[in-house]
Amino acid sequence: MSKRNWPASFVHPRYWPAWLAIAAMWVGAWLPWRLKLAIGRGIGLLAWRLIPRRRHIVDTNLRLCFPELDERERSERVKQTFVANGIGILETATAWCRDPRHLRHRVAGKNPHYLAEAQARGKGVLILGIHFSTLDLGGALHSLFFPADVVYRPHNNPLFDRFMTRARSRIFGEAIDRHDLRGVVRRLKAGHSVWYSPDQDFGRDASVFAPFFGVQAASIRLTAKIARMTGAPVVPLMFHRNPDERTYTVEWRPPLENFPSGDEVADATRINAFIEEAIRKHPEQYLWLHRRFKTRPRGEPGLY
Repeated sequence: MSKRNWPASFVHPRYWPAWLAIAAMWVGAWLPWRLKLAIGRGIGLLAWRLIPRRRHIVDTNLRLCFPELDERERSERVKQTFVANGIGILETATAWCRDPRHLRHRVAGKNPHYLAEAQARGKGVLILGIHFSTLDLGGALHSLFFPADVVYRPHNNPLFDRFMTRARSRIFGEAIDRHDLRGVVRRLKAGHSVWYSPDQDFGRDASVFAPFFGVQAASIRLTAKIARMTGAPVVPLMFHRNPDERTYTVEWRPPLENFPSGDEVADATRINAFIEEAIRKHPEQYLWLHRRFKTRPRGEPGLY
């Protein structure tokens, strides 16, 4: 687990809301599955109604990425996105607070040989993940097949960050701060698999512009850099909640060939194309709530 400067005590009243959230997650993790789904839907619908700013972000993202949808279809997908992410809160609680082995009957793994063969090369494996609403549960389900480390963004609340980091360290071999490039390289060179999700906007300095659903998007350069530094193969990973909302699929894809190519834009375009392919299978499960197109090429106006 990456070293964090957590306070020695969390008894101050400013931490009480985080304690309440943690307690709610523990309770939610042990609820019957049908009740989890109902509560998750309720949370999603409540957020859809009460957070217009996020609703606007989701609507903008979907308008840019799915121009073929008419206004009614897009509005319905906005609502479905909030519902899927509401369910994702209960899925995350389940992943963080319970042993993933109790979910073994709920998951099917497709093509695990791709990761097994990549691991056999002995150079570690960079697993290319995606920010779906099922992200943390996907990590827990992945651990039933293969061990892996994870790159993560620390939470701003120290108490919740400690809870989240310790939970992820139970699921994964090591939770690595996204700023700790040396930690990622060290684990890969030691032969570990590292789960890394490069599909968010981290600003101009960390990115190149590459098409994402036909729109120029700030796309992280670090994936190719890590692969170049370590020689680790990059194995794309898809995971989603099945239509029955009770089972899940984890699917490994063949390692990217001739990656990195030496062309940062071409490499980012390949990664974005895979992410787009995965999203199109279950678009409502993607985390459209973040501003994927926040950073614009110079001279272009903002989109949000």
